[in-house]
Amino acid sequence: MSTATAGKGLEGIVAANSGICWIDGDAGILSYRGIDIHELASHSTFEETAYLLWNGGLPNATELRDFSRSLAEARVLDSRIIDLLRSFPRTGTPMEVLRTAVSALSLYDADELDNTHDANVRKAFRLTAQVAMIVAIYDRIRKGKPIVEADKNLTHAGNFLWMLTGEKPSETATRTLDIALILHADHELNASTFAARVIAATLSDIHSAVTGAIGALKGPLHGGANEAVMRMLFAIDKAGADPVEYVKQMLADKKKVSGFGHRVYKTEDPRATHLRRMSEQLSKDSGITKWYDWSRKIELYINAEKKLNANVDFYSASTYTTLGIDVDLFTPIFAVSRIAGWSAHVIEQLDDNRLIRPRAEYIGPAYPSPYVPLAQRG
Repeated sequence: MSTATAGKGLEGIVAANSGICWIDGDAGILSYRGIDIHELASHSTFEETAYLLWNGGLPNATELRDFSRSLAEARVLDSRIIDLLRSFPRTGTPMEVLRTAVSALSLYDADELDNTHDANVRKAFRLTAQVAMIVAIYDRIRKGKPIVEADKNLTHAGNFLWMLTGEKPSETATRTLDIALILHADHELNASTFAARVIAATLSDIHSAVTGAIGALKGPLHGGANEAVMRMLFAIDKAGADPVEYVKQMLADKKKVSGFGHRVYKTEDPRATHLRRMSEQLSKDSGITKWYDWSRKIELYINAEKKLNANVDFYSASTYTTLGIDVDLFTPIFAVSRIAGWSAHVIEQLDDNRLIRPRAEYIGPAYPSPYVPLAQRG
């Protein structure tokens, strides 16, 4: 009955104007504020990339120093949030814990009731620092290990690894995670970002928007694919199977092989290009080569057999595992990065807001359908 038309899942529908991220799926281009992701992954840092997303351009040296200092100074977590983390059952998944803790953060934020641009930027600093802290602290708590205090002299990536492991990370590990955070920082109107913008458009607060985004990211069709990739590789290892033969059997059994194909990209996901390279280098440096080697064999087979390219999730799995990161932390680390993009989109939405209220294509019974009195119904 509606005159609106939409593809299933809003495929192909433009839902917002944004100056943050541009994707050309046919050409395999991803850019933040017009700067190609390959340039950023090769030369930038997460701090500089977050500045770019929030401010619209690259910082000069003074601006970057001040931004990095502000982000480091935001590495403070109210003791009541830490008590909350301790109260959660150890069976809780890190994504469940992160979702709940981020919601609680608003209760202790000095700018909770202020929805102005400057207040939201201040909250973005705090959220970006706090999301990383929550992930690291809860992992320590659930393993019965002491909490590691934040080090404000380390980079965002370096401090996360420090708080997670209790060991000062190597330059290679820090730079690897730094690049991974850059690659995951934004991706236009993906499910979690769109959820955040819809919530923000109601003039709700940024904590609510980010909590909703985390809820969307938790779904296996969005943030959980790299977990599925690594669990597949673990299963191959446990079975002592040939990786290609194992995947052939999965396909014969009509099972999904995660980490391939993308709704937007018709060619290789440009983020996968860097993650493949990082996975290979890490495997050589660590001497643990099987995860990369098996991934590469599977990728070549799927590409030849199904004409599908690896996406960002496929090689992030072996990259994170070689860094010694637990599988159920993969999606939370996605959030550690994507909080920069979510914040940028919430700020952009609220700076020029209009309530997001799409229409649905009605496919129910024809109008007018008669109301049949209860006594006359069979």
